[in-house]
Amino acid sequence: QVQLVESGGGLVRPGGSLRLSCASSEPIFEFIAMGWFRQVSGPQRELVALITSGGGTNFADSVKGRFTISRDDAKNTMYLQMNSLRPENTAVYYCYALFARLPYWGQGTQVTVSS
Repeated sequence: QVQLVESGGGLVRPGGSLRLSCASSEPIFEFIAMGWFRQVSGPQRELVALITSGGGTNFADSVKGRFTISRDDAKNTMYLQMNSLRPENTAVYYCYALFARLPYWGQGTQVTVSS
């Protein structure tokens, strides 16, 4: 069982920055992909950013140029650097990992962008 724990969420002013972290209980170099999804309202989670084992990345159009996803294999931790934050970015952000054909999820961390 893979355990994923997010941290770094909180309240930030528009235009500010946050860095989310996702710490894994297992070596992340074994994961096919890791990423971040968000939940605004209702049950649906939407992709924010994804990084593959080979280092390739994908981003939602709404965050391109503002968000960066990265991975530190030595620390078994994935990061989401969020810059130029907007109120529309307010959501619960979930860490995601794909391993052995199964998806794993963290518990989520709240990000609130407000003045």
